[in-house]
Amino acid sequence: MTDADTATDTAGGRTGAATRPTRPGPLTGLLAVAMPLLVVVAVTTDRFLTVDNARAILASAAFVGITAIGATLVMIAGSAVSLATSQTATVVAMVFLATQQLGLATAVLIAIACGVALSAAQGAAIGFGQANPIVLTIAAGFAIGGAATWFSGGTPVYPANRAFELLNATPLGLPLAVYVLLVVTVLAQWTLRRTTAGRQMYLIGENRAAARAAGLPVGRVTVIAWAFFGACTGLTGMFLASFNTSATVNLGGTLTLDAIAAVLVGGTAIAGGRGSALHTLGGAVLISVISDVLLLRGYSTGVQILVKGALVLAVVIIVHLRSTRGTR
Repeated sequence: MTDADTATDTAGGRTGAATRPTRPGPLTGLLAVAMPLLVVVAVTTDRFLTVDNARAILASAAFVGITAIGATLVMIAGSAVSLATSQTATVVAMVFLATQQLGLATAVLIAIACGVALSAAQGAAIGFGQANPIVLTIAAGFAIGGAATWFSGGTPVYPANRAFELLNATPLGLPLAVYVLLVVTVLAQWTLRRTTAGRQMYLIGENRAAARAAGLPVGRVTVIAWAFFGACTGLTGMFLASFNTSATVNLGGTLTLDAIAAVLVGGTAIAGGRGSALHTLGGAVLISVISDVLLLRGYSTGVQILVKGALVLAVVIIVHLRSTRGTR
């Protein structure tokens, strides 16, 4: 038996431990208390219980959710979070609109390739070079943001034609992005549960040093996780560009925070080794509902960011306390 076979057998043997369900913890308790409160606030908010608002929530959840699903794989694989998400989506959006004259299909392929390349490069530095993901993605965010400013000259990027409007289609009354979100969720969940690379992501996130010692391809698997994340960010960038019909350096907005919040609220461990694409989907919908309620009640963007930031902080503290208690 080769070393590769041994590593694969090790992955298969330990995946059950890394992916087995855990008993409800403090985070579940927090959601159990918060959800009824959110429901009461939501149903008492003017215009919340309307068809148009439901569509708006789903569209918002799709933009955040597609990116968050990709970020779930990165976090499960032990690479923490990307702080360059908004900038990456912005650059992809600009490239997508700037290449419309080449045809929609070509523009889509170029945009996704751009997202994959930008993210996979970061994954390679983390997986093979063992770079700190937080420091690396902060630096990447500045570099990519600078590239966006240089590419656009600080002015909005407009398309040469309107072919991109196909991405704004609403089959059966729902935005196309919603269907893409569901497909991406299923694909991510299948990858995590049914493929060797997906199962190895759990093992690497659980204990990177042990995974290296066992002969698992840590670098390659990390790059795969980041490449998937890049493709998801690229999809989000294209949908944002199509929805806004132009792209500015601020197009990404709070996407970074929203995606992180969705992943964490969905129960993915920030240290890696535990998580689910399906749970992240629920987290994305929850974040979108919170944003929608705050918007309908007239709160500013600053207040919305404050609330989501406080939610992320609460989740991180609860998860930290749970892990600390577990090691005693």
